[in-house]
Amino acid sequence: QVQLVESGGGLVQPGGSLRLSCAASGSIFSINTMGWYRQGPGKQRELVAGITKGGNTNYAPDVLGRFTISRDNALNTVSLQMNSLNPEDTAVYYCNADVRRRFATGFNAYWGQGTQVTVSS
Repeated sequence: QVQLVESGGGLVQPGGSLRLSCAASGSIFSINTMGWYRQGPGKQRELVAGITKGGNTNYAPDVLGRFTISRDNALNTVSLQMNSLNPEDTAVYYCNADVRRRFATGFNAYWGQGTQVTVSS
């Protein structure tokens, strides 16, 4: 099995910062793309940022310049540094990873349980 465990969510004032982290563990042979998604109240889940194994990144337009995604391939971790947060960033944030398990032939998507980020004064 593969588990993704997120940490770092919480309550922050507008203009503040938070750092989310996600660690993948279990029967892992290789991880391709890792990323962060979010789902705000009454909204669909959307991609926030993604990063390939080689370090190429992509961001949703409304977080570009404010959020930074990074990963440690040796530790199977991915992080999201979030700066200049505003109330529209309030959502449950989910970690995602494309994982090839040991003895498997393909990649499958795995999700973390989600961590709440609330931006409010």
